[in-house]
Amino acid sequence: MLEAEAIMREQIMRDEDCAFVAGDILKMRVVMSRLVEERTVLGDQEPILVSSASRQPRAQKPVVVPLTKRRPLFTEQRAR
Repeated sequence: MLEAEAIMREQIMRDEDCAFVAGDILKMRVVMSRLVEERTVLGDQEPILVSSASRQPRAQKPVVVPLTKRRPLFTEQRAR
């Protein structure tokens, strides 16, 4: 699943269509969720700890530039 997420991130960075990989990731999450439910039904209540997975660094916040009010150019020529 981590490999598929990395592939999807690369496709997004290249502005490519990642719908196929995203669909596969959703299917993997459904399977993982069902496995966790099955594990709980069987009586295993231990938390699932994942220490080997590295997290992607958070993206920087975008710079917000305030909008300024503009006046239309060449208003005198349009009126004629």
